[in-house]
Amino acid sequence: MTAADPAHSDAAQKTATLYRMDMPGHLCPYGLKSRALLRWKGYEVEDHRLTTREEVERFQEQAGVETTPQTYIGGERIGGYEDLRAHFGIPVRAEGETTYVPVIALFAMALGIALAAQWAAFDALGAGRTLQWFVAVSMCLLALQKLRDVESFSSMFLNYDLLARRFVPYAYVYPFAEGVAGLLMLAGVLIWLAAPLALVIGTVGAVSVFKAVYIDKRELKCACMGGSSAVPLGFVSLTENLMMAGMGAWMLLS
Repeated sequence: MTAADPAHSDAAQKTATLYRMDMPGHLCPYGLKSRALLRWKGYEVEDHRLTTREEVERFQEQAGVETTPQTYIGGERIGGYEDLRAHFGIPVRAEGETTYVPVIALFAMALGIALAAQWAAFDALGAGRTLQWFVAVSMCLLALQKLRDVESFSSMFLNYDLLARRFVPYAYVYPFAEGVAGLLMLAGVLIWLAAPLALVIGTVGAVSVFKAVYIDKRELKCACMGGSSAVPLGFVSLTENLMMAGMGAWMLLS
């Protein structure tokens, strides 16, 4: 079979034909993903590598498509990588679609770091210290997400934070304050500074989120994961701020 005959019917039921870009200056990652997915699903892949721009353009013209990779199963064109995922019933997230996956991954990693650090330091686990380190590590990781692009974060943050709306520089200070408080709490030093800092920014944040989501009924993206976040403002954001405020208050009292 040649690239000029993309609609050729595969003889074997579990055979797929894949056309993908594999040029010296560009190896298409979606082509590799498509090949890997097909093999994972038990297909023998007829792998057609398009190694020059001329081959790519010729294939696109003959097949009537504008992009590669392209997969064919049983003579039927399935399409690109996301089309292939959909064909196999694997969920495909639309661009801009809200998702909790990033924040779940962040909190899971924070818990893992807290447990690992406590075990390395004490050869034992304790609920109190684990909770303290979990909150502190979470604050550091969340601050890092915001510091990747402070300008984008501040723009999103100004949509709902009550203090930032009255004093715009606070939107730029917030990620640094959260990071510093988290580091100090993790180290267990300068608690007289870290605890009030966490208490203040957590309380203001919790009130702001509660008002925006549960009183004003606004549908906003959360700035907690940075300016490009697709995480919806709501329960997760409120939990983040309540954790900070609660840990700050607990450390002050203890």
